[in-house]
Amino acid sequence: MKTIKKLLLGVGVLLSLPAFTQFTLDGEIRPRFEYRNGFKNILDSTQNAAAFIDQRTRLNFGYKTDGYIFKITVQDIRVWGSQPQTIGTAAQQNNNGAYIAVHEAWAEALLNEKWSLKFGRQEIAYDDHRVFGDLGWAQQSRAHDAALLKFKNEKTKIDFGVAYNQDKAALSGTDAQFGTYKAMQYMWLNHQLSDNFNTSILFLNLGKEQLDYDSSGVAPGTATAYYKDNYSQTTGTRLVFKKNKFQLAAAFYYQMGVDGNRNTVFTDVEGEYNREIKAINVKLEANYKMSEKFTLHAGFENLSGQSQTDTSFSYRTVSHSFTPHFGTNHKFNGYMDYFYVGNHIGSVGLNDAFFGLKYTHEKFWLGADVHYFLTAEEVRDGYKIQLDNNAAIAAGTPLSEVDQLQAMDSYLGTEIDFTLGFKLSKGVDVKGGYSVLINTETLSYLKGVTDANGRGIEGNHNGWGWLMLTIKPKFITGEEKKETPTVN
Repeated sequence: MKTIKKLLLGVGVLLSLPAFTQFTLDGEIRPRFEYRNGFKNILDSTQNAAAFIDQRTRLNFGYKTDGYIFKITVQDIRVWGSQPQTIGTAAQQNNNGAYIAVHEAWAEALLNEKWSLKFGRQEIAYDDHRVFGDLGWAQQSRAHDAALLKFKNEKTKIDFGVAYNQDKAALSGTDAQFGTYKAMQYMWLNHQLSDNFNTSILFLNLGKEQLDYDSSGVAPGTATAYYKDNYSQTTGTRLVFKKNKFQLAAAFYYQMGVDGNRNTVFTDVEGEYNREIKAINVKLEANYKMSEKFTLHAGFENLSGQSQTDTSFSYRTVSHSFTPHFGTNHKFNGYMDYFYVGNHIGSVGLNDAFFGLKYTHEKFWLGADVHYFLTAEEVRDGYKIQLDNNAAIAAGTPLSEVDQLQAMDSYLGTEIDFTLGFKLSKGVDVKGGYSVLINTETLSYLKGVTDANGRGIEGNHNGWGWLMLTIKPKFITGEEKKETPTVN
């Protein structure tokens, strides 16, 4: 009984903290049903559609004083049915099942009114989430182990961020195998130029490990594998203009430096080389609020890519494919995740022309978006080349007379995304949607989905549907209490 009284007294003290200390406790439960019949990749005739429910459950603990802010987020990610109904210590089952982990654990020292130092495991997201995003759509989201020096006044925000990743507390060596990068330094600046005009500037220096071999001091024909650090840079700006019912946003990013790959040594007929990067991302988007209920948006985005028909040494030894390293890429280029969501990296790039319409009612909203996809660079038509080679052989024509670098049509397909949202009850949000992508032969060939003759399958009606419920309870809001409750 004394233990219970102590616990109640402790909770009472937390709830009665003065104005300069605030404790918050909130949560989230978010189950989502998905029907996948051509999601992320074209479904061929030998595959069946997938259907499942996954769920994210979170507890967020926050604490704030005049000197610092503290936050811990614990989350559990699971697919319904992946764990048995009775889980004991003997089961030892976690295959594609529950994954409970600390998603965020950070503190922010408030140095003065303008400067602060934030360090620990934290989400990092800026602007429209194209380069840095929290990946909120994915149940697991994304967090970095990093330290940020932050500045903020009425019109300007500046973040300086650094990160250094290691697999373990080793006794020797500094290899970093498990993370997507080894080291990172960046600067993000946002400035409100006027009531209508806002600008952001980003510079990112990203270090990755590159596989290499050292043959010095070993027997001939043998070599010792090791990893060196290669760094690439991403720099650019995003401009936003707002006036009345109109908004225009433009972004440009350029990538340079040297690529890093832990699994591949870049070699050519002329030997080993460092693979440099020269890539761009350009986007222009406009939004117009036609009325209180209708909003129209349209735009175009280009992500540069690597041509499959330019075989010159100077071109093929350079990566021209733009990589949105930490973006929330699900929100771009269609909701079916055909591009840059764990795929299409280092490929032929993308041109995406899009427009959409959203209807907002006091009780619900509806949206429709259309994407017209084209390659940014050429796709080599292996199927057509093989047909021409076979015809030349049958006719006795030299293969040198066949164009071995024929390109396919650049049109990849059209995607239509329908979405909706409403409140099921107070505090319970429902969102859902259905998407259709009609692919071309080029997209199928690029994705490796071909018929028995090696020709890309075209005209598939790839579909994806989803329905998601979200509840975010606020258990303790941190409001000041006038009296400290007593426990008798």
